[in-house]
Amino acid sequence: MLVLIRKARVVDPQSDFHDKVVDILIEDGNIKAIQTTIDTKADIVIEEEDLHISQGWVDVFADYREPGFEHKETIATGLQAAATGGFTQVLLAPNTNPTLSTKSIIQYVIRKAQGHIVQLHPMGALSQNIEGKDLAEMMDMHANGAVAFTDGWKPMQSSNLMLKALEYVKAIDATVVQIPIDTAIASGGLMHEGPNSTKLGMPGIPAIAETIMVHRDISLLRYTGSKLHITGVSSAESVEMIRAAKAEGLAVTCSVTPYHLALNDEILSTYDSLYKVAPPIREEADRKALVAGLKDGTIDCIATHHRPQEWDAKAKEFDYAADGMNVQEVAYPITWKAISKEVGINRLVDAMSVAARKIFGLKGSSIKVGNPAEITIFTISGNMPLTKEAVQSMSQNNPFIAKDTLGKVIGIVSHSQVHLNK
Repeated sequence: MLVLIRKARVVDPQSDFHDKVVDILIEDGNIKAIQTTIDTKADIVIEEEDLHISQGWVDVFADYREPGFEHKETIATGLQAAATGGFTQVLLAPNTNPTLSTKSIIQYVIRKAQGHIVQLHPMGALSQNIEGKDLAEMMDMHANGAVAFTDGWKPMQSSNLMLKALEYVKAIDATVVQIPIDTAIASGGLMHEGPNSTKLGMPGIPAIAETIMVHRDISLLRYTGSKLHITGVSSAESVEMIRAAKAEGLAVTCSVTPYHLALNDEILSTYDSLYKVAPPIREEADRKALVAGLKDGTIDCIATHHRPQEWDAKAKEFDYAADGMNVQEVAYPITWKAISKEVGINRLVDAMSVAARKIFGLKGSSIKVGNPAEITIFTISGNMPLTKEAVQSMSQNNPFIAKDTLGKVIGIVSHSQVHLNK
């Protein structure tokens, strides 16, 4: 199959064609030619105003709920959502039933994803059954395809077990992933603790519920000399601590969600449970600090924290609604609209592609003749409103449906397959 991409600006510092507008010819999954103009017939021709291409994007934290919660999402529907969002690789959270804490379940989800245009990488559980009591068999899972280790939505609370986990993964050169929430401090909270929570009469989750965990885990990282990735960073103080730890030379990286970049806690004035997430959406000063952290590279990459919920998990009183947003399909245009005045497209593409590959040891393929084509095709202008009818995920707990965004995902090319958005 021949695929011809016309007049696309390359966003790939590893390519000789970086920042140049070229035609690209792909044959049977490999880049055959890159020229100013290619005049040939092709099975698929991709043309669009303001076209850009980069190495395929990577989502470093998503939850497809299978096995055990297939009424919320399946691996098949989750991967379709990822393809629509421009992602060619996805790291999968382990919070399933049974949990991704044994090699057999790791093998199961890998088999379920085989043959899809999007490559799925399971993250194994840190603790057995994600109970936070005893370490899981991480070496066994790593040998069978687990690329990192985390207890996902149930952050590791035990300092002793976190210490052991960081020491353990050194033997396999893997990374521990942690959502920074002290669950005891956050207990009972519904939104960020501040003037708005007081005004709205909702119990708050103070920023210290996050920063105390960031401080603890950086201290444990310093002691062990291991590798740590903090995902879902939401507060200005967390960004400062991670910036200082990086300057110290510690192997700490972090990621931010699209909605933490795009929103502040004033959005909760509607009491709309679609905005109930963990960590919570915080104040405008925190949001600005996150954008600044992304700009200067303190924040390494984007994690959608794609967390589908069925209708009745969200359509109830805010107190009882489940956490999470389902934003993978519009992660790019949400993020780009939020940051485009402060952050350039080169930095965003690095955060959505190259940085994640380096952190988790994933294969990359720069845009060069002869290389496999694993690319994302997008624009930096225009609007990509997602309609309810077009949603690929099984769930629609997405407050950005039908909202104005900036930039469009045209499609992806990977594994000799092509996915184009309508």
